[in-house]
Amino acid sequence: MTADGDLVHPYVTWFIDCATKAITGVAVTPGPPTRASIPAALRSAIAHTHPYGPFGGLPEHVRFDRGRDFLSRTVTTALTTLDADITVLPPYSPHLKGSIENLNHCVETMLFTALPGHTPKQPRRRPDRTPTGPTLSFRAFTAELLAWVHRWNTEHHPAGLQGRTPLEAWQADPTPLNDIPAADVWSFTLEDDGRPRVITSHGVAFRNRDHIADWMTGQAGREVTVRFMPHHTHEIEVCTPHGHRLGTTHLADQATDDQRAALRRARAARVRRLRAEAKAAEQLRHTRFAPTSLPADAQRLDTITAPEAARALAQHRDGDLGRLALPDLIPPAPPPPDWATPDALKKTTRPAHPAEPTTPEPPPGREDPR
Repeated sequence: MTADGDLVHPYVTWFIDCATKAITGVAVTPGPPTRASIPAALRSAIAHTHPYGPFGGLPEHVRFDRGRDFLSRTVTTALTTLDADITVLPPYSPHLKGSIENLNHCVETMLFTALPGHTPKQPRRRPDRTPTGPTLSFRAFTAELLAWVHRWNTEHHPAGLQGRTPLEAWQADPTPLNDIPAADVWSFTLEDDGRPRVITSHGVAFRNRDHIADWMTGQAGREVTVRFMPHHTHEIEVCTPHGHRLGTTHLADQATDDQRAALRRARAARVRRLRAEAKAAEQLRHTRFAPTSLPADAQRLDTITAPEAARALAQHRDGDLGRLALPDLIPPAPPPPDWATPDALKKTTRPAHPAEPTTPEPPPGREDPR
Protein backbone atom coordinates (compact mmCIF):
# COMPACT_ATOMS: atom_id res chain seq x y z
CA MET A 1 0.00 0.00 0.00
CA THR A 2 1.19 3.51 -0.78
CA ALA A 3 0.61 6.45 1.57
CA ASP A 4 1.73 9.92 0.47
CA GLY A 5 4.12 8.36 -2.03
CA ASP A 6 5.73 5.90 0.41
CA LEU A 7 5.31 2.12 0.39
CA VAL A 8 3.96 1.10 3.82
CA HIS A 9 2.27 -1.84 5.55
CA PRO A 10 -1.27 -1.08 6.72
CA TYR A 11 -2.39 -2.04 10.21
CA VAL A 12 -6.00 -2.58 11.27
CA THR A 13 -7.31 -1.99 14.79
CA TRP A 14 -10.84 -3.22 15.40
CA PHE A 15 -13.34 -4.31 18.04
CA ILE A 16 -15.56 -7.38 17.73
CA ASP A 17 -18.61 -8.38 19.76
CA CYS A 18 -17.91 -11.93 20.92
CA ALA A 19 -21.59 -12.88 21.23
CA THR A 20 -22.72 -11.88 17.72
CA LYS A 21 -19.33 -11.89 15.87
CA ALA A 22 -20.12 -8.34 14.68
CA ILE A 23 -17.28 -5.96 13.88
CA THR A 24 -18.36 -2.89 15.84
CA GLY A 25 -15.45 -0.52 15.24
CA VAL A 26 -12.41 -0.30 12.96
CA ALA A 27 -9.50 2.06 12.35
CA VAL A 28 -6.82 1.75 9.66
CA THR A 29 -3.30 3.12 10.09
CA PRO A 30 -0.75 3.41 7.26
CA GLY A 31 2.33 2.08 8.98
CA PRO A 32 2.77 0.86 12.56
CA PRO A 33 -0.19 1.82 14.77
CA THR A 34 0.02 3.96 17.88
CA ARG A 35 -2.18 4.41 20.91
CA ALA A 36 -4.17 6.93 18.85
CA SER A 37 -5.50 4.07 16.70
CA ILE A 38 -7.33 2.48 19.64
CA PRO A 39 -9.44 5.55 20.60
CA ALA A 40 -10.30 6.05 16.93
CA ALA A 41 -11.57 2.47 16.66
CA LEU A 42 -13.32 2.80 20.03
CA ARG A 43 -15.22 5.89 18.89
CA SER A 44 -16.48 4.07 15.80
CA ALA A 45 -17.49 1.12 18.00
CA ILE A 46 -19.57 3.30 20.33
CA ALA A 47 -21.26 5.75 17.96
CA HIS A 48 -24.54 4.86 16.19
CA THR A 49 -24.72 7.84 13.84
CA HIS A 50 -23.53 7.93 10.23
CA PRO A 51 -21.06 6.73 9.03
CA TYR A 52 -20.98 4.25 11.95
CA GLY A 53 -23.61 1.87 13.23
CA PRO A 54 -25.98 0.18 13.54
CA PHE A 55 -23.69 -1.50 16.07
CA GLY A 56 -22.67 0.59 19.04
CA GLY A 57 -23.26 1.46 22.65
CA LEU A 58 -21.05 1.56 25.71
CA PRO A 59 -19.07 -1.64 26.29
CA GLU A 60 -19.48 -3.37 29.63
CA HIS A 61 -16.45 -5.63 29.31
CA VAL A 62 -13.34 -5.29 27.13
CA ARG A 63 -10.57 -7.83 26.68
CA PHE A 64 -7.25 -7.22 25.01
CA ASP A 65 -3.72 -8.57 25.07
CA ARG A 66 -0.65 -7.03 26.66
CA GLY A 67 0.24 -4.77 23.75
CA ARG A 68 1.97 -1.60 24.84
CA ASP A 69 -0.61 0.63 23.14
CA PHE A 70 -3.53 -1.15 24.83
CA LEU A 71 -1.87 -0.75 28.23
CA SER A 72 -1.23 2.97 27.71
CA ARG A 73 -2.74 5.60 29.97
CA THR A 74 -4.83 6.94 27.10
CA VAL A 75 -6.70 3.67 26.56
CA THR A 76 -7.12 2.70 30.21
CA THR A 77 -8.36 6.19 31.14
CA ALA A 78 -10.90 6.21 28.29
CA LEU A 79 -12.29 2.77 29.15
CA THR A 80 -12.38 3.56 32.86
CA THR A 81 -14.27 6.77 32.16
CA LEU A 82 -16.76 4.76 30.10
CA ASP A 83 -17.23 2.46 33.13
CA ALA A 84 -16.03 -0.63 31.26
CA ASP A 85 -14.45 -3.63 32.97
CA ILE A 86 -10.99 -4.29 31.55
CA THR A 87 -9.41 -7.73 31.32
CA VAL A 88 -5.75 -7.86 30.32
CA LEU A 89 -5.00 -11.35 29.05
CA PRO A 90 -1.82 -13.15 30.10
CA PRO A 91 1.03 -13.24 27.59
CA TYR A 92 1.16 -15.90 24.88
CA SER A 93 -2.50 -16.84 25.23
CA PRO A 94 -4.17 -16.43 21.82
CA HIS A 95 -6.69 -19.16 22.77
CA LEU A 96 -8.27 -16.70 25.24
CA LYS A 97 -9.15 -14.27 22.44
CA GLY A 98 -10.22 -16.70 19.75
CA SER A 99 -12.85 -14.38 18.23
CA ILE A 100 -10.35 -11.71 17.23
CA GLU A 101 -7.71 -14.25 16.20
CA ASN A 102 -10.25 -15.95 13.92
CA LEU A 103 -11.23 -12.56 12.50
CA ASN A 104 -7.59 -11.78 11.70
CA HIS A 105 -7.26 -15.15 9.94
CA CYS A 106 -10.48 -14.64 7.97
CA VAL A 107 -9.58 -11.18 6.69
CA GLU A 108 -6.17 -12.48 5.66
CA THR A 109 -7.58 -15.36 3.61
CA MET A 110 -10.78 -13.72 2.37
CA LEU A 111 -9.50 -10.23 1.47
CA PHE A 112 -5.80 -9.46 1.84
CA THR A 113 -4.50 -12.33 -0.32
CA ALA A 114 -6.58 -11.09 -3.26
CA LEU A 115 -5.39 -7.47 -3.09
CA PRO A 116 -2.61 -6.22 -5.39
CA GLY A 117 0.77 -5.85 -3.72
CA HIS A 118 0.07 -8.49 -1.07
CA THR A 119 3.17 -10.29 0.23
CA PRO A 120 3.01 -13.44 2.38
CA LYS A 121 4.05 -13.00 5.97
CA GLN A 122 7.73 -13.79 6.41
CA PRO A 123 9.45 -15.18 9.51
CA ARG A 124 10.82 -12.50 11.81
CA ARG A 125 14.40 -13.36 10.96
CA ARG A 126 13.80 -12.51 7.30
CA PRO A 127 12.99 -9.06 5.92
CA ASP A 128 9.66 -8.56 4.19
CA ARG A 129 9.76 -8.84 0.43
CA THR A 130 9.02 -5.72 -1.58
CA PRO A 131 5.97 -6.20 -3.85
CA THR A 132 6.86 -6.17 -7.53
CA GLY A 133 3.41 -5.35 -8.94
CA PRO A 134 1.14 -2.35 -8.50
CA THR A 135 -0.14 -1.51 -5.04
CA LEU A 136 -3.29 0.11 -3.69
CA SER A 137 -3.43 3.62 -2.33
CA PHE A 138 -4.39 4.17 1.29
CA ARG A 139 -7.82 5.45 0.28
CA ALA A 140 -8.47 2.44 -1.96
CA PHE A 141 -7.28 -0.03 0.68
CA THR A 142 -9.49 1.55 3.35
CA ALA A 143 -12.50 1.43 1.01
CA GLU A 144 -11.87 -2.26 0.27
CA LEU A 145 -11.53 -3.08 3.97
CA LEU A 146 -14.70 -1.22 5.01
CA ALA A 147 -16.64 -2.91 2.20
CA TRP A 148 -15.43 -6.29 3.47
CA VAL A 149 -16.45 -5.35 7.03
CA HIS A 150 -19.94 -4.50 5.73
CA ARG A 151 -20.17 -7.87 3.96
CA TRP A 152 -18.97 -9.65 7.08
CA ASN A 153 -21.64 -8.01 9.23
CA THR A 154 -24.54 -8.34 6.79
CA GLU A 155 -23.85 -11.32 4.49
CA HIS A 156 -21.40 -13.67 6.20
CA HIS A 157 -22.74 -16.56 8.32
CA PRO A 158 -20.14 -17.35 11.01
CA ALA A 159 -20.27 -20.68 12.79
CA GLY A 160 -22.18 -20.63 16.05
CA LEU A 161 -24.90 -18.18 14.97
CA GLN A 162 -27.34 -20.84 13.70
CA GLY A 163 -27.19 -19.59 10.13
CA ARG A 164 -27.68 -15.93 11.00
CA THR A 165 -25.52 -13.01 10.03
CA PRO A 166 -23.89 -10.86 12.73
CA LEU A 167 -26.44 -8.11 12.00
CA GLU A 168 -29.37 -10.49 12.44
CA ALA A 169 -27.88 -11.84 15.67
CA TRP A 170 -27.33 -8.29 16.94
CA GLN A 171 -30.90 -7.23 16.19
CA ALA A 172 -32.32 -10.38 17.83
CA ASP A 173 -30.32 -9.88 21.04
CA PRO A 174 -32.63 -8.40 23.75
CA THR A 175 -29.75 -6.99 25.83
CA PRO A 176 -30.36 -3.25 26.41
CA LEU A 177 -27.73 -0.76 25.22
CA ASN A 178 -26.24 2.11 27.17
CA ASP A 179 -25.56 5.12 24.96
CA ILE A 180 -24.05 8.55 25.29
CA PRO A 181 -24.61 11.47 22.90
CA ALA A 182 -22.51 11.21 19.78
CA ALA A 183 -21.22 14.74 20.32
CA ASP A 184 -19.75 13.67 23.68
CA VAL A 185 -17.99 10.53 22.47
CA TRP A 186 -14.90 12.49 21.45
CA SER A 187 -14.36 13.79 25.01
CA PHE A 188 -13.88 10.28 26.41
CA THR A 189 -11.19 9.29 23.92
CA LEU A 190 -8.85 12.30 24.13
CA GLU A 191 -5.91 12.87 26.45
CA ASP A 192 -5.84 15.70 28.98
CA ASP A 193 -2.54 16.79 30.50
CA GLY A 194 -4.38 18.52 33.35
CA ARG A 195 -2.57 21.87 33.01
CA PRO A 196 -4.50 25.15 32.90
CA ARG A 197 -3.57 27.51 30.10
CA VAL A 198 -4.44 31.06 29.06
CA ILE A 199 -5.43 32.27 25.61
CA THR A 200 -3.04 34.97 24.42
CA SER A 201 -2.67 36.99 21.25
CA HIS A 202 -0.66 34.08 19.84
CA GLY A 203 -3.33 31.49 20.68
CA VAL A 204 -2.78 28.63 23.13
CA ALA A 205 0.72 27.36 23.88
CA PHE A 206 0.98 23.58 23.84
CA ARG A 207 4.30 21.72 23.92
CA ASN A 208 6.27 24.88 23.10
CA ARG A 209 4.18 25.58 19.99
CA ASP A 210 1.28 27.94 19.38
CA HIS A 211 -2.16 26.77 18.26
CA ILE A 212 -4.65 29.32 17.01
CA ALA A 213 -8.16 29.53 15.51
CA ASP A 214 -10.58 32.22 14.34
CA TRP A 215 -12.96 31.71 17.26
CA MET A 216 -10.25 32.91 19.67
CA THR A 217 -10.77 36.52 18.60
CA GLY A 218 -11.61 38.53 21.71
CA GLN A 219 -10.85 35.59 24.05
CA ALA A 220 -7.41 36.76 25.23
CA GLY A 221 -6.87 36.17 28.93
CA ARG A 222 -9.41 33.36 29.23
CA GLU A 223 -8.30 30.30 31.18
CA VAL A 224 -8.72 27.01 29.29
CA THR A 225 -7.58 23.39 29.23
CA VAL A 226 -6.34 21.30 26.32
CA ARG A 227 -7.44 17.85 25.16
CA PHE A 228 -5.68 16.13 22.30
CA MET A 229 -5.38 12.93 20.31
CA PRO A 230 -1.96 11.29 20.77
CA HIS A 231 0.51 12.12 18.00
CA HIS A 232 -2.00 14.46 16.29
CA THR A 233 0.07 17.56 16.91
CA HIS A 234 -1.49 19.54 14.06
CA GLU A 235 -4.67 20.26 16.03
CA ILE A 236 -5.94 20.24 19.60
CA GLU A 237 -9.27 20.70 21.34
CA VAL A 238 -9.64 23.65 23.71
CA CYS A 239 -12.09 23.37 26.62
CA THR A 240 -13.13 25.35 29.65
CA PRO A 241 -11.80 24.28 33.07
CA HIS A 242 -15.16 22.53 33.59
CA GLY A 243 -14.78 20.40 30.43
CA HIS A 244 -17.05 22.33 28.04
CA ARG A 245 -15.60 22.25 24.53
CA LEU A 246 -14.81 25.66 23.02
CA GLY A 247 -13.41 24.63 19.64
CA THR A 248 -10.58 23.18 17.61
CA THR A 249 -7.30 25.00 17.11
CA HIS A 250 -4.60 24.33 14.54
CA LEU A 251 -0.84 24.63 14.67
CA ALA A 252 0.37 28.11 13.78
CA ASP A 253 3.17 28.74 11.29
CA GLN A 254 3.12 25.22 9.90
CA ALA A 255 5.90 24.16 7.56
CA THR A 256 5.03 23.86 3.89
CA ASP A 257 4.70 20.55 2.09
CA ASP A 258 8.03 21.15 0.35
CA GLN A 259 9.76 21.80 3.66
CA ARG A 260 8.33 18.64 5.23
CA ALA A 261 9.32 16.60 2.16
CA ALA A 262 12.86 18.01 2.29
CA LEU A 263 13.06 17.20 6.00
CA ARG A 264 11.93 13.61 5.38
CA ARG A 265 14.54 13.21 2.65
CA ALA A 266 17.26 14.61 4.92
CA ARG A 267 16.27 12.24 7.73
CA ALA A 268 16.18 9.28 5.36
CA ALA A 269 19.66 10.17 4.07
CA ARG A 270 20.94 10.39 7.64
CA VAL A 271 19.46 6.99 8.45
CA ARG A 272 21.14 5.44 5.41
CA ARG A 273 24.46 7.04 6.34
CA LEU A 274 24.29 5.87 9.95
CA ARG A 275 23.33 2.35 8.87
CA ALA A 276 26.27 2.23 6.48
CA GLU A 277 28.62 3.47 9.20
CA ALA A 278 27.23 0.95 11.69
CA LYS A 279 27.66 -1.87 9.17
CA ALA A 280 31.25 -0.84 8.43
CA ALA A 281 32.04 -0.52 12.14
CA GLU A 282 30.59 -3.97 12.80
CA GLN A 283 32.79 -5.46 10.08
CA LEU A 284 35.87 -3.78 11.57
CA ARG A 285 34.93 -4.99 15.04
CA HIS A 286 34.57 -8.58 13.91
CA THR A 287 37.47 -10.73 15.11
CA ARG A 288 38.70 -13.91 13.46
CA PHE A 289 40.67 -16.64 15.21
CA ALA A 290 43.04 -19.14 13.68
CA PRO A 291 41.88 -22.76 13.54
CA THR A 292 43.93 -25.42 15.28
CA SER A 293 43.91 -29.20 15.60
CA LEU A 294 46.05 -29.33 18.76
CA PRO A 295 45.53 -27.94 22.28
CA ALA A 296 46.72 -24.34 22.08
CA ASP A 297 45.73 -20.81 23.08
CA ALA A 298 43.39 -18.88 20.81
CA GLN A 299 45.27 -16.80 18.24
CA ARG A 300 43.68 -13.62 16.86
CA LEU A 301 44.08 -12.87 13.15
CA ASP A 302 43.84 -9.08 13.39
CA THR A 303 47.49 -8.19 12.91
CA ILE A 304 48.06 -4.68 11.54
CA THR A 305 51.04 -2.36 11.28
CA ALA A 306 51.86 0.23 13.91
CA PRO A 307 51.14 3.23 11.59
CA GLU A 308 47.74 1.75 10.70
CA ALA A 309 46.85 1.36 14.37
CA ALA A 310 48.02 4.91 15.15
CA ARG A 311 45.93 6.38 12.32
CA ALA A 312 42.84 4.46 13.42
CA LEU A 313 43.25 5.53 17.04
CA ALA A 314 43.79 9.16 16.02
CA GLN A 315 40.65 9.06 13.88
CA HIS A 316 38.55 7.78 16.79
CA ARG A 317 40.13 10.27 19.20
CA ASP A 318 39.44 13.21 16.88
CA GLY A 319 35.84 12.09 16.47
CA ASP A 320 35.33 11.87 20.22
CA LEU A 321 36.78 15.36 20.75
CA GLY A 322 34.50 16.72 18.02
CA ARG A 323 31.43 15.36 19.79
CA LEU A 324 32.58 16.87 23.08
CA ALA A 325 33.19 20.32 21.60
CA LEU A 326 31.23 23.12 23.25
CA PRO A 327 31.05 26.06 20.82
CA ASP A 328 29.18 28.23 23.35
CA LEU A 329 31.56 27.57 26.24
CA ILE A 330 33.34 30.93 25.83
CA PRO A 331 30.78 33.73 25.47
CA PRO A 332 31.42 36.46 22.92
CA ALA A 333 33.03 39.77 23.82
CA PRO A 334 30.72 42.61 24.84
CA PRO A 335 29.63 45.02 22.11
CA PRO A 336 30.85 48.62 22.06
CA PRO A 337 29.09 50.84 24.61
CA ASP A 338 27.54 53.03 21.90
CA TRP A 339 25.61 50.07 20.44
CA ALA A 340 21.92 49.62 21.25
CA THR A 341 22.13 46.05 22.58
CA PRO A 342 19.07 44.31 24.10
CA ASP A 343 19.42 43.27 27.73
CA ALA A 344 18.85 39.62 26.78
CA LEU A 345 21.96 39.65 24.58
CA LYS A 346 24.04 41.54 27.12
CA LYS A 347 23.61 38.64 29.56
CA THR A 348 25.16 36.18 27.09
CA THR A 349 28.42 38.15 26.67
CA ARG A 350 31.41 37.95 28.96
CA PRO A 351 32.08 40.93 31.23
CA ALA A 352 34.51 43.58 30.07
CA HIS A 353 38.02 43.52 31.55
CA PRO A 354 38.46 46.18 34.26
CA ALA A 355 40.69 49.06 33.35
CA GLU A 356 44.27 48.86 34.60
CA PRO A 357 44.97 51.11 37.63
CA THR A 358 46.89 54.26 36.85
CA THR A 359 49.33 56.20 39.10
CA PRO A 360 47.56 59.21 40.59
CA GLU A 361 48.94 62.62 39.73
CA PRO A 362 50.82 64.39 42.61
CA PRO A 363 49.03 67.33 44.18
CA PRO A 364 50.01 70.74 42.82
CA GLY A 365 52.99 72.43 44.50
CA ARG A 366 54.75 69.20 45.43
CA GLU A 367 57.45 67.42 43.49
CA ASP A 368 57.17 63.89 42.40
CA PRO A 369 59.76 61.86 44.33
CA ARG A 370 60.39 59.80 41.21
